Amino acid sequence: MDSRFGILVLFCLMGLTCADQVKFVDCGSVSGKVIQVDINPCPTQPCHLQRGDSYTVNVTFSSVVDTPKSTAVVHGIVAAIPIPFPIPVEDGCKSGIQCPIQKQQMYHYVATLPVKSEYPAIKLVVEWELRDEETKDLFCIKFPVQIV
Repeated sequence: MDSRFGILVLFCLMGLTCADQVKFVDCGSVSGKVIQVDINPCPTQPCHLQRGDSYTVNVTFSSVVDTPKSTAVVHGIVAAIPIPFPIPVEDGCKSGIQCPIQKQQMYHYVATLPVKSEYPAIKLVVEWELRDEETKDLFCIKFPVQIV
């Protein structure tokens, strides 16, 4: 084995062990099944998101459909009102997923969640969807956070 490859594998494994599994609610995954959700860093729940920092969200899921593309849609739910939350990369095929997505395959969607310094300090629920080409949810998850 090439030593550079071994080092790369070691760093990847270290990154996975540093990620924290998050309790989530499936909010309507139709085209896929969520296996695990990790947020790094998130040592407590709800996750305390520091304004001005960025966090890595990793959703492991399997697909039950074939689809050539995927699009992420994120909302912050405050007082039962969904507020659109912009993310830097909406294209799921540029977020750790090799497209086309094939049914009965497992995927790791990885995205960066920037928390802008102008966001208010508040508790809310994040709703994160990854939609297929027909806008059906490959996954839809909800998890609580606190912006501090």
